[in-house]
Amino acid sequence: MLSPESTAIVRATLPAVGAAIGEITTLFYRRMFADHPELERDLFNRGNQAAGDQPKALAGAVAGYATMLVEQPDVRPGAMLARIAHKHVSLGITEDQYRIVHKYLFAAIVEVLGEAVTPEVATAWDEVYWLMAGELIALEAKLYSEAGVEPGQAWRGMTVVARTQESRDAVSFTLRPADGSPAPAFRPGQYVSVAVRLPDGTRQIRQYSLSAGPDGAQWRITVKRMHGGDTPAGEVSNWLHDNIDSGDLLTVSLPFGDLTLAEGDEPLLLASAGIGCTPMIGMLDHLAATGSERAVTVVHGDRSPADHAHAEQLRTLVAALPEAELHRWYEQPAEADGEVRTGLVDLAQIEIPQGVRAYLCGPLPFMRATRAELLRRGVPAQSIHYEVFGPDLWLASGN
Repeated sequence: MLSPESTAIVRATLPAVGAAIGEITTLFYRRMFADHPELERDLFNRGNQAAGDQPKALAGAVAGYATMLVEQPDVRPGAMLARIAHKHVSLGITEDQYRIVHKYLFAAIVEVLGEAVTPEVATAWDEVYWLMAGELIALEAKLYSEAGVEPGQAWRGMTVVARTQESRDAVSFTLRPADGSPAPAFRPGQYVSVAVRLPDGTRQIRQYSLSAGPDGAQWRITVKRMHGGDTPAGEVSNWLHDNIDSGDLLTVSLPFGDLTLAEGDEPLLLASAGIGCTPMIGMLDHLAATGSERAVTVVHGDRSPADHAHAEQLRTLVAALPEAELHRWYEQPAEADGEVRTGLVDLAQIEIPQGVRAYLCGPLPFMRATRAELLRRGVPAQSIHYEVFGPDLWLASGN
C-alpha cells in the first residue's frame, strides 16, 4: 500500500505524469538501449519498439497501477500484473533487470518533467515503481518455482517432428523435447516463447499459443506469415516459415500465460478472429479429449475460408462435443448456411447462454466489439477473459 504522504503527491501529480508518460517511456527505451544494446538485440521485441507499441503498453501499465494505488488502495490490479508476470517469465526476465529499468525510467521522468520533479515527487513515484516491481518480482518468482526452474532458466531445446500447412499463410510445428523427456505439462490456452537468431545476429523472441491440448508427449504451435514489407513486425514468424522444417531444433520456453480454460460445468463461449483461433483450438482439443459435456458456443471470424487456420480441425472438434455449436463469419463471400455468415463477427445474431464464461482472442477491434456486446447482453466483466498477441494495448488504453 502506498504511504499517505506519497498517495497525496501521486494523486496531485498523476495528471502531469500521465500526460507525459508516452514521452517518458519513449525516452526511457531510447536511453536504456543506447547504454545496453544487448537488451534491444537479444531480449526486447524490436518490432513492437519500431511500431511504438511497447512504450504505449509500459505507459499504460505504470499509469494504471498508479491510478489504482491512489483511487482503489484496497484493490490489487491482479489481472494486469499476472499478464505482465507471465510474459516476463516466458522471456526469461530476472530481478536484476528491474534495477536497470528503474535507473533509466526515472532519469527520463526527471528529464521530461524538469523542475516539477522535486525530491518529494521523486520519492513518491519511486515508491510507486518499487511497489509495482516488488509485486511483479514476487509473482515471477512463484511462476519460476512452479515451473521447477531457476529465474531466467525456462528455455528448452525442442525438436520439430512435423510441419503442417494449416492455411495459405499459417503453418503448424509439432515439437518434442530434444532430450527425449516428456513434454512439460501446460494448461489449455497457454503459450510458449520461441527464441531465434536472425541473419543480422540479433536474438529475437516471440510468443505463440499452444494450438493443441496437452497430451504429455508433444506440443504444437501455429505460426502465421506476416506481409507488409521489411519492417521488424513478423520477422520471427517469417523466419520460421522460411527456415524451419521437420528435424530442426528450436529454443522454446516452458508454457506460461494467464488465459487458461477454467474447470467446471458452466457454459463456455470461445470467440476468435484470424490467428486468434490458436488458443481456442487448444481448449477445444482438451475438451474433446476429456469427454466434456459442457455447453460450448464457438465463434470465429476470418478474411476467407482459405485464410482460416485449423478450419477442418475446428469443425471436427466441435462435432465431437455433444453440447457444442459453431458459428463462422468470413469477410469475403463464402457459401452461406446456418453456420457460416458473410461479414464481421456479430454476436447479436447468436444466443448467449446464461452464466457463460467467455474467452476472446484476435485483433483488438474484434475483441473490443465482442466484449462490448457481451457486456450489453449482461455478461459480467469478470467472466470475460482475453489474450492479446503482443503488448497489451487494451490495458494501455484503460479497458
